[in-house]
Amino acid sequence: MRYTTIGDRSVSALCLGAMQFGSTTDPDTSLALLDRFVDAGGTFIDTADCYQFWVEGGQGNESETLLGRWRRERGITDEVFIATKVGAQPTIPGAGLEAQEGLSTKAVTAAVERSRRRLGMDTLDLLYAHREDPLTPVEETMGAFADLVERGHVRELGMSNHRTWRLERARAAAENNGWPRPRVLQYRYTYLQARDEVPLQASGHRFVTPELFDFIHSEASQGRDHTLLVYNSLLSGAYTRPGRSFEYAYDHPGTQVRLAVLDEVAKETGASRNQVVLAWLLDHDPAIVPLVGVSSIGQLDEVLEGVDLRLSADQHERLTAAH
Repeated sequence: MRYTTIGDRSVSALCLGAMQFGSTTDPDTSLALLDRFVDAGGTFIDTADCYQFWVEGGQGNESETLLGRWRRERGITDEVFIATKVGAQPTIPGAGLEAQEGLSTKAVTAAVERSRRRLGMDTLDLLYAHREDPLTPVEETMGAFADLVERGHVRELGMSNHRTWRLERARAAAENNGWPRPRVLQYRYTYLQARDEVPLQASGHRFVTPELFDFIHSEASQGRDHTLLVYNSLLSGAYTRPGRSFEYAYDHPGTQVRLAVLDEVAKETGASRNQVVLAWLLDHDPAIVPLVGVSSIGQLDEVLEGVDLRLSADQHERLTAAH
């Protein structure tokens, strides 16, 4: 396992996504996956207070509830770093993101109390603003987040799926008011590059863009480092699973060029496409922490082996240069 740092905490450089745990991935399998991940040295787990409200019969608290059970039954404390998100849970049963709870002070404060209770954590390791709330000023959300840190309810702050200008608003609000700044960012990204102008099938998802990379580099030059997590990094199995097609946003000539180089490197290393993609992400500049969702021990083991794969400088450059 490789490791990185968030604030003063060392965490695994691979983050296990728990979105499906306790719902589409049954509890017994979910618990086994968590155990296997930790046994392999994994210490970073991602969830949200709305996972998975969109599944038939789902309430949106299944993942956090399952993680809370696992922590309690296994005696898990500070050795595992758990990130959760607020803002996207519908306020109306059966509704979708059009009824999201949002990021007002009232909504954030109430949501964090529920997450702390479900997870069994006095202090949440990392709290994200899950997605944009156009009805609430960024400054209000950052003020609510700062209050939660001061009260000891949250340690680290993050933002997920926000436009870059909103990240700058958050940075400025933190600096102007002496508040803790969001140091962790979460967006969608993988080896294949999507066309920016094509809308994604999943509502609310935002890609890592060249502008975001520029923001991260610029901030680092001013002494403000960020940790960047990327989800959907293996495209829901499309790299390796027969019959699983790539989303339309990847339907352009550059995809086939990249896949050809990916297959060359996979053959050279004896690794799977998924493992090469993970190795490429782990050696990215700026640094990236892949967030991976799995539903079986076999899938998890493949991912864990990918973390240990080391590409040569030539292989990484060939993968990056393909377009």
